[in-house]
Amino acid sequence: MTQPPLERAVRPSEQVTKPWGHEEIFALVEGSYVGKLLFVSAGESLSLQYHHAKDETIALVSGQVEIDLGDSADTLRAVSLSPGDSVHVVPGMLHRLRAIEDSVLVEASTAAPGWREDVVRLEDRYGRLGTTAP
Repeated sequence: MTQPPLERAVRPSEQVTKPWGHEEIFALVEGSYVGKLLFVSAGESLSLQYHHAKDETIALVSGQVEIDLGDSADTLRAVSLSPGDSVHVVPGMLHRLRAIEDSVLVEASTAAPGWREDVVRLEDRYGRLGTTAP
């Protein structure tokens, strides 16, 4: 296996401002995987959403969150996560995360072509319904 040149191996993280806090993309191999840190402020929540192709695992590092999971809006179930807990979100699964207190999560997900646009928002308190806006 060929190693990348040092100047391509070390890179700064990309910070993306979100209405619920921010995320830092610390690893990205287009077409393969992406690693993110999610910083979610207390009382804020992500959209009720699903992905067509993106497969993700989210682990709580610190704080306290609840995540709604289900195959449809009728089957959503809230699950509390404690630091060290993780959840696997497969394509098509509805999910929404709520921060009970300031929380940090790590997300590892697939990064197939178009991964940044692979989000369908069904409910969003910040007016981003059906969009791929950050």
